[in-house]
Amino acid sequence: MTDWHTWHGDFFQSIRTLVTGGAGFIGSHLTEALLALGAQVVVIDDLSGGDRANLEPLAQQAGNRLRFVEGSILDEKTLANCVQGCRYVFHQAALGSVPRSVAQPRLFTQVNVTGTLNVLEAARAAGVARVTFAASSSAYGDSPTLPKIESMPPMPRSPYAATKLAGEALMRAYGSSYDLDTVSLRYFNIFGPRQNANSAYAAVIAAFAKALLSDQQPVIYGDGQQSRDFTFVTNAVHANLLAARCDQPIEGEVLNVACGQRVTVTQLAKQMAQSFGKPKLEPVYEAQRAGDVKHSLADLTRVKQTLGYEPIEPFAAGLDQTMAWYAAALGQTCG
Repeated sequence: MTDWHTWHGDFFQSIRTLVTGGAGFIGSHLTEALLALGAQVVVIDDLSGGDRANLEPLAQQAGNRLRFVEGSILDEKTLANCVQGCRYVFHQAALGSVPRSVAQPRLFTQVNVTGTLNVLEAARAAGVARVTFAASSSAYGDSPTLPKIESMPPMPRSPYAATKLAGEALMRAYGSSYDLDTVSLRYFNIFGPRQNANSAYAAVIAAFAKALLSDQQPVIYGDGQQSRDFTFVTNAVHANLLAARCDQPIEGEVLNVACGQRVTVTQLAKQMAQSFGKPKLEPVYEAQRAGDVKHSLADLTRVKQTLGYEPIEPFAAGLDQTMAWYAAALGQTCG
């Protein structure tokens, strides 16, 4: 377990914060860290992708420092109520999944774009100091240039990527137009405990864990040579906390959040099978999905210069923790 005081001291002690999507995968980890640092945390989540169970252990420890509101970022009145008195907003709420966005582009635009506008408007009205936004590396599209640098022209290949890019534009516009500082953190393939393995659109590590623990072969869409900069969730949380603490205006800057390391999907499947003691469960390959990109690798120069960010949990250690969590959650043990 990360000792967040080592990295962030007492900065967040007694500070009121709002985490949108705080019952979800990344949001609940961020909520946990903020509570450990002594913050007062309001969580708004409509539970369409989150789970109240992610917050239950935290609620028992935090008492009245945690307030959970079941509601949508499309509900302006509820959002305005939640943000009152907050100094920072961590905007994690969104619909995820590239393939689901291809199937439901209008819904994704409504939640991810209009919802983000609502969060910014509520934050502006409440006098919030800074909004940190969960952006996505999918904005880079399929440019062959590696590593991905924030100054590259965005080339979204899916409705999901387009909605996240629109969110970045709103962050930059509000950071330039109003007395509200903003920052967009472009996450690269975040993984870790609590990531939902039961969705039809589950992220690859979660999907592989569920398959392997069910004695099924993991399914790879494409030739398996596609590579990703897999980033353990602790690093995403760390970047959010650094962004909130930054003592200089960020003004909507886009910053990569990753580990700066490439792993192919085939390598990942075989490593996970080996770790679970099931090396004979070789991956099976199916057609590539619409909107998927071939390679992803982050340049971390700008985020290091702006926030002092360095990954604090490497890929291998994060993967070990994640697999142990899935094994426990599904009632099995790693081999």
